[in-house]
Amino acid sequence: MTPQEFYQLLSQQGIELTERQKDQFERYFELLVEWNEKINLTAITEKNEVYLKHFYDSIAPVLQGLIDNQEIKLLDIGAGAGFPSLPMKIICPQLDVTIIDSLNKRINFLKLLAEELALDKVHFYHGRAEDFAQDKAFRARFDLVTARAVARMQVLSELTIPYLKVGGKLLALKASNAPEELEEAKNALNLLFSKVQDNLSYALPNGDPRFITVVEKKKETPNKYPRKAGMPNKRPL
Repeated sequence: MTPQEFYQLLSQQGIELTERQKDQFERYFELLVEWNEKINLTAITEKNEVYLKHFYDSIAPVLQGLIDNQEIKLLDIGAGAGFPSLPMKIICPQLDVTIIDSLNKRINFLKLLAEELALDKVHFYHGRAEDFAQDKAFRARFDLVTARAVARMQVLSELTIPYLKVGGKLLALKASNAPEELEEAKNALNLLFSKVQDNLSYALPNGDPRFITVVEKKKETPNKYPRKAGMPNKRPL
C-alpha cells in the first residue's frame, strides 16, 4: 500500500487527511526506520508494508466506528513503536493518549516521535502494566484501552480491565479469531466483571483477516487484580 493508496482508501471511507497529517505519517515512517537500526521496534520496515500493516492496521478501530475524534482518555498497553494508538491520534487529534511500555528505549523513541510530530495530549510511561494498574492515578481512569497483538485474552483482560472506568471498553486487535481464546477467557472476564460485547471481523486491503474483540467493564475490578508482575502470564485466571 503506497502512501497515496493509503490516503485514497481513507478518503473513500470519509476521512480526508490534511497535508499536515500526511506529513506526520511520512515522518513517523522515517523515524521508525531510523530508530529500528538502533533498537528493535519492528520486523516490518518496507514503506508500503508499514503503511498497510502498521498504519492502516492500527486505525481499524476508527474505520470500524469504535473510536472517533473526541476528547476521550485512551490507554495503549504494550504499544511498542506506538501501534495502534499513535496512528489513531494522528487521525483523531482530540484523543488523549497514554502509553505504558516495559522497555525504556521504546519510551524514548515515542517521546521523540511525539515531539517531531508535534502531538499534544500524549503521555508515556515506562514500567509494567501490572504495577501501574494498582496506582490510583491510573486505575479506573480510562474510557478505552487498546492492545494490538499483546497477549491471549485470558491474560490480556487482567492486564487491561483494571484501567477502565465502569462502562469503559477494551479493544483487542488480533490477527486470528480463535473461538477457544474467548472460551478460555470466560473465567477471567467473569472475575474481572467484564463481558465480550462484540467480535468484529474484517480484512486488510490485501485480504489478511483481522479481528477486534470489544470487552465492556460492568463493575469495579476487585482490588486483588491485576496480580503481581509476571503472574497473569504464569498463571492465567
